[in-house]
Formats: sequence, structure tokens, C-alpha cells
Amino acid sequence: MNMEIIASQSGVSSGYRVDVSRGERVGRVSSEWFSRPDDQRFLSLDDLGASVRHRTERSRTRVVDTGGIRVEANRNDPDRLALMFPGSDAPVSPTHWSFGQLAAQVGAPAAYLRQLPASLAAINLQYGLNSNRVEQIKILETEAVASAHRIDLRAVTGPDYGRIFDHELVDAVQRIAGNGTGDTRWKVPGMLDWSTGIYNPHVDVRRDTTTLYASDRDVFLFLVDDLNPIEAGRLPYGSPDLFFRGFYCWNSEVGARTLGIASFYLRAVCQNRNLWGVEDFQEISIRHSKYAASRFAHEAAPALLNFANSSPQPFINGIRAARERIVARTDEDRSHFLRSRGFSRAESARVIETVLREDGRPPESVFDFVQGITALARSKSHQDARLDLEGRAKRLLDRVH
Repeated sequence: MNMEIIASQSGVSSGYRVDVSRGERVGRVSSEWFSRPDDQRFLSLDDLGASVRHRTERSRTRVVDTGGIRVEANRNDPDRLALMFPGSDAPVSPTHWSFGQLAAQVGAPAAYLRQLPASLAAINLQYGLNSNRVEQIKILETEAVASAHRIDLRAVTGPDYGRIFDHELVDAVQRIAGNGTGDTRWKVPGMLDWSTGIYNPHVDVRRDTTTLYASDRDVFLFLVDDLNPIEAGRLPYGSPDLFFRGFYCWNSEVGARTLGIASFYLRAVCQNRNLWGVEDFQEISIRHSKYAASRFAHEAAPALLNFANSSPQPFINGIRAARERIVARTDEDRSHFLRSRGFSRAESARVIETVLREDGRPPESVFDFVQGITALARSKSHQDARLDLEGRAKRLLDRVH
């Protein structure tokens, strides 16, 4: 394997030259990075795991009858509601999220109730609970960190909700990634230098660079194997086409989102945590239904382990086969190849033009066309149009594998 490794004066590898004009751009990690405040950013999997695990240890889940719930204005804070559940001796304080869930369970508009005085909102919510046909709900109560005497209601779901705790996902990741900071091959990613085209895997994990996040509603983790680049063929100008393996996963133990894992190969991660040059993107998600915990144990966790330990050879072979499969020699061949696969005349012309501009020659192989299609997708401002093109490119590549 002949990789183009850029060495520093000390002789230690300082990065890899990559071509991010190819493949897809995935912005999911960047969206998380932009939206997370400092108190949701963690510098290691140990710290993140300890936080969500401690939260679970202070929590309990139970199913209660809605007819036995009592709603009243909080005696210590008349602007807040308090809930008394069957079997509880102390009032429970709903979070903003769980209040919305409770209102949804009884068919009440949460946004409207929040605008009312607490006493009036309590009357409306109590009426909904007493008259609603939902007889049981599942609640998640957690002892507040700041006060041992306060219990927070963090989630209200249907009785068959299959909760997967956030720490269970973090535990599964730690089994392959350790601390996530370099003690295994999986780590928080490095950073692309746009001025040089060099991807540097050696970047300190700080609040502004970490990709390990957790809030009171969810967790999100993104890790890469960027110290072990994979060469999958060579670029038109002779340099190796380098990839790294990566995955991100997410969960919400309070019902804010599904559990999911996405795995892929990528060429770089930039400062804003956009993923560049992504290929072979695969995603699985699990709804928190009745048997979610079993599906996580038998599907998601093993899938993550298999990806972490798998050989990249099938991916390399697939890329090589796509590069070697010549499907067009003339302009007529090129237009026919795309038009016969559902591309319009205008789209076909733009794909061919893109490859010609970026590679200095018209597309000939399946891989050339796939790269042109994904480049065209990146130019689309509407997500639906972008995902449609990326999906067609992936299907085209899959037929060669």
C-alpha cells in the first residue's frame, strides 16, 4: 500500500493528503457540533459514560394508572406544576420535555398550557387525565443532582415503550473504543486543513473539537479510525485515494429520538465537523418499541462490533471494481448510460461536465459517474433533491460490488 503521508520535521506523521471533492458530504455531526452548549460536550467516553450511568442509577421506571395522577400548582413555586403519582409520597416536577409528553398523552396542546398560570394549567391537565381513554402511562423519574429531595419527571410514554438507556449505548461503544481518545484505534477525529488539503489526525480533544455529546434528552457519539488510512485505488493524477473508517450513533432514553448507528468510510473531517468524501454509508435505527432492548442486543450492538473489527477489503474491492468497469467511451455512451438510469438530459450533462472539470477528462467508469453524481448532489440546496441523487449514486455503486 503506497500512501501519501506528510511528515513533519520531527519525522512523525502529521497528516495525509486527501481529495474531498469526491464522495458525499454528510452534515449530521456538524449539526450536533453547532447546537451543543459546553455542558453537553465531553472530552472522553469515560466522562460521558460516568455521567449518563450515574443518571440511570438515580432513576426508576414504572407504569402508573392515569386515573390516580393528581396535578396541582407547586406549593414552593406557584409558576410550576407538581404531579402526585400513585405510590409516591412526594410531588414530582415535570421537565419541559416530559410536560410536553404528558400533554400529548391526553391530547392537550402543551404550548397553550405553558402560557397559562400554573393553577389553571393544572385544572386543564387534570381534566384531560380524568377524561382521556389512555389508562396507563410509563414514567421515568430521576432524583435531581442539585437536591436529594426533588424528583424530576424526565419522560412520559406509553406503557409498552421499550427504553434503552443512554449508558447502554455508551457501554457498547466503549467495548470497542475504550476512552475514545486514542487508547484504541477509535478516537475523536482530527481536522482537515483547507489551505493545504492535508488531514491531520493529531488534534487535541477540547470542548470545541470533541464529538462526544450528551444532554438530559440524548447522547450522540462520533469516532473515527483515522490513524490507519485505507488506500482504495489511485486518483487520476496518481496520488492514492485515502479513506478512514468512521461511525456515529445516537439514542434518547426519554423518547426524543430513536436509537441508531451509521457506519461509513470518509476522507476527512473539517473544523466544523462536516464529513467529507463519504462512501458506503450504512445506517440502522431502532424505535423504542416493546422489544427494542432485545433488538439492540441482537442487532445494533453486534453490528457496531462487526464494523469495528471487519476488514476493509470488501470496500476496497468494490471501489476497485467500480474504477475498472468501463461503461462509456463516447459522449453518446455517457449520455445513454445516465439517461437509461433515470437521469434527465440536463442532469446527465451536469454530471459529465462536473467530472470533466474536476478530473480533466470525461467519465468512463462506474466510479467516475458515481463521483460526478455525488458532486452534483452537493450543489443541491434542498435536502430532498440531494438525498435523491446520493441514493441513486449509491445504488449505482452497489450494483458493482
